[in-house]
Amino acid sequence: MSWAIWITGPPGSGKTTLARGVAAALEARGVAVKVLELDEVRKVVTPAPTYSEAERELVYRALAYMAKLLTEAGVPVLIDATAHRRAWRELARSLIPAFAEVQLLCPIEVCREREGRRRPGYAPRAIYARAGGHGTTVPGVDVPYEVSLRAELTLKADECDRWTQAQEVLYLVRRLSRAAVFQALRVQRRFLCE
Repeated sequence: MSWAIWITGPPGSGKTTLARGVAAALEARGVAVKVLELDEVRKVVTPAPTYSEAERELVYRALAYMAKLLTEAGVPVLIDATAHRRAWRELARSLIPAFAEVQLLCPIEVCREREGRRRPGYAPRAIYARAGGHGTTVPGVDVPYEVSLRAELTLKADECDRWTQAQEVLYLVRRLSRAAVFQALRVQRRFLCE
């Protein structure tokens, strides 16, 4: 058993930067962690994305299930995904005993500016440039972004530097690691008693 942390926030709020920074810090300490970056997963699950509600439901449910399987195999997981509907993050919470949510709060103007400077990678470019157009579904602009009601950690991404954000998440990792150990011991005791 291991843990999973879902880093959520609107596009451009700094999820990927934070996830990669935390993963690098953990790996430097000898802790192997898997980062599930939604845009990377989407390239396989929906290679020609439409961003429809049904497609998002499928992709986010698959992401939560992947995280569950990895944690059951003892692999710590950082989930880097907007998941603008609270229900998708709550699904992961219900599947993974040692789970936490990190909510990045960031004004939409700052997100737009950051996204405009985004380097090429898995994430689509010019998300906000297309926002507001016919049929677009940009979270926080075209469709509501549902802020977490019970995040274990909330960070104001525009006010807090990256190093401090990473340190806050690393502290959360320490707490979750202890919870995962206790959960594994409970499972082991239950198995031995059967």
